[in-house]
Order: sequence, then C-alpha cells, then structure tokens
Amino acid sequence: MSDQNQIPGPSPSGWWTRPGEPAPASGPVPPVAVAADTTTRPVPSYPGPDPWQTPAGPPPGAGLPPSDLPPPAPSGAGRRRGPGWTALVAATAVAGLVGGAVGAAVAGSNDTGDASSSASTQTPVLNEVEPPSRAPESVAGIADTALPSVVAIATDTGTGSGFVITEDGYILTNNHVIADAAESGGDVVVTLQDGREEPATIVGRSPGYDLAVLDIDLTGLPALPLGESSEVAVGDPVVAVGSPLGLDGTVTSGIVSAVNRPVSAGGQGEASFMNAVQTDAAINPGNSGGPLLDAAGRAIGVNSSIATLGSLGGQGGSIGLGFAIPIDQAKRTAEQIIRDGEATYPIIGASLDVQDPRRGATIGALVADGPADQAGMREGDVVVAIDADPVRTAEELIVAIRSRQPGDTVELTFVRGGQKSSVTVTLDSAVG
Repeated sequence: MSDQNQIPGPSPSGWWTRPGEPAPASGPVPPVAVAADTTTRPVPSYPGPDPWQTPAGPPPGAGLPPSDLPPPAPSGAGRRRGPGWTALVAATAVAGLVGGAVGAAVAGSNDTGDASSSASTQTPVLNEVEPPSRAPESVAGIADTALPSVVAIATDTGTGSGFVITEDGYILTNNHVIADAAESGGDVVVTLQDGREEPATIVGRSPGYDLAVLDIDLTGLPALPLGESSEVAVGDPVVAVGSPLGLDGTVTSGIVSAVNRPVSAGGQGEASFMNAVQTDAAINPGNSGGPLLDAAGRAIGVNSSIATLGSLGGQGGSIGLGFAIPIDQAKRTAEQIIRDGEATYPIIGASLDVQDPRRGATIGALVADGPADQAGMREGDVVVAIDADPVRTAEELIVAIRSRQPGDTVELTFVRGGQKSSVTVTLDSAVG
C-alpha cells in the first residue's frame, strides 16, 4: 500500500478485478472473496465490432389462404350455413384483419343478389385505437426522457458509455473507458443519441474513483438530472442505460440490491475504490460510464463494475451483480475535475498489510508526520472499526475512507497487543 492507500499487488481475496481494459479472451479469473466460484470485473470498454447478427427472416412460402371461395347459399329463413360460410369468414379474417366488419356485411345482407359482390364493394372500417399512454415513472417513460442525455464513447481500443452533465458539453464517464486514450494520446469520439459524432477532450480523470470528465464543443445539450445516492434504499427500482457490447441506447431495469457495498477494482498500478450501489439490472461490458437511474429518471450512480462467474473464464457477462459509483461521490469528483483539472481523495497516511490473515486492516508503513502517525498509530496496529462501523478487510477500510472528504475526522478503533484503543484521525489528501 502506498502513501495514497493503494494496495500493492493483487488482493489475497482476489474478489474484485481491475476496471481497466477488457480481460483477455482466455485464462483463469481470480475467485470472489465471498463466493469461491465468482470474481468481479469492471464493466470495461467493449473491444471489436458488434458481434450480433440480425436474425434471419421467416422461411419463404408463408402465404395467405387462397382467395377462391365457394358461392354463398341462397338467402332465406331456412338456409343452412355450411362449410362454404366457414371458409368465407376464415379467409376474410386472415387476409384483411377486418373479418368482423366484412363478415357482418355478408351475414346481415337481405339482398338476394350475389353476396360476394356485395362484400367486395364495402369499404373496410378499421378500429381506431389511441396510442398507449406511458407514465413518466415507468421504464419506458424514464428511458424516453434519459436516452437523449446518454452517449456512446469510442477510443482506439474499445467502447463505453457516458452521460451529459451540463448543457455546454461536459460528459461524465469511467476512467477505465478512456484511460488508454489518455495515456497514449489517442482519439476519443462521442456519439450522441441523434447519431452525431463529436471529438472529445479529456478534461481530467480520477483513477482512484474510476471517474473521468470529457468535453465536446456543443451547447444546448440535454443534461441528465442528478439525484442523491444517499437517499437510495434497497429495493428501489432502477434503470441502467448504456452501450453494452457496442449496442447503443440499451435499457435494462432492476432494483437496488444493496447500498454501501465495498468494492475495489484495479490493475496496471491504478486501483479504484467505491462504496457502491449494487443492482441486479443487467450490466455488461460497454455499460461502463452509463447512468443508473431512479424512478424519477435521475442519475443515482455511474455503472462501473460487474461480478462474473469464475468458471466462465474470459470477460463473462451479467449475472445480476452490478455495481455503480454513488452519484454523490461522482458529483464531487466531477466538480473538482471541471474546476481544477484533477481530483483528490482522502488518505490516513499509511499503507496496509493485505497479507495479514487477521480480521481487520493491519497498518503497514506510516508516512512520517502523516495523519495516522500524528494520531499515535503504529505499524502492526489492526484497525477493526471506523466511526463504530466494523472493518473486516483492508479494502473495506480504504473504501470507507474514500467515501469521505479530505479534512474530515474519523475515529479509528484498533487492536495493539491484544488491547483495543481508539484515536481520532484528520484525513489528508492525495491527487488521483
């Protein structure tokens, strides 16, 4: 763990995987800490062309019943409706989908003339049906409102999602969607819902929170309303919008499965940590950076990570375990990036020993005169709670700290030599 609370090397649990580029096509996937047969992966940019094919049409030769009908029986009180009548009604209903109107004209005719001629001269009347009304809080209503604000993002190495947060062109997405382009100087192209493609500038990014802000040279854009993730409750309905597998404008729905779920993902020296909103809405590679919406159509999270079954190998797909960065955190980070071009995150000024099997977070090296050092903590102390909330792993402590802001004070409860003690620590900051 560096001075910025980075965990050196892979987590022993192997639960969460990196939020970077797509996983290799084959190879083992680390197991999940809470379930031996699962791992978590970010929802990375989706590489390559659209793998889906348009389904084939119906087989040839599927026609309508023949139009030749037997002549009708003579009119009269005692006439019988034989097989010819049945064939007439069936053929008329299938061929024109106005069987009720045409059949009534034939059945109600008292004219002794040619019934077939009478039917052929009638003008079919179709029932006029009002278009369906969809409530604004329905999935269709939410999608209709949100889709114009959601964009697809393409780089030289893959695709992802994002959404407009200001009408003058600022777009929020995940850092791992554009990380390669940021490091290599590659192009980033944003595709709006109306099909327009615009080059984007990377305003800034935060690997620590897996967030980034882009800018396109347009005004008058429909900015997506932002909600409050602190008000989200387990069971709330949610809608996810994005470009999974490169399929722009895809909408899925579900509920909030959990809140304040400690999730870490990392790789290539960049680890991100979030107190995530968990959802069972289908989220797949390419959904990264898209919004998670509440019933009012407001963004309450930024879709970032998914869990996949380790037995599947490779990237895998949705199994109903998706994770979004809470919008409260995303707003703070986006505002910092727009204002300063970079973002900061809070630290205690100590690394953590992730190899220690004991329950809690074991303090490793301390930064001289850092917050933990000034509070009197020592190497080897095992933190078991932060502000009275239990801490079971090093990742949980980092996520809990990252959910706060530099300058906040926290109470850390730790065990040293079998004795439990508590100290108050004022959080410092680091850029990233």
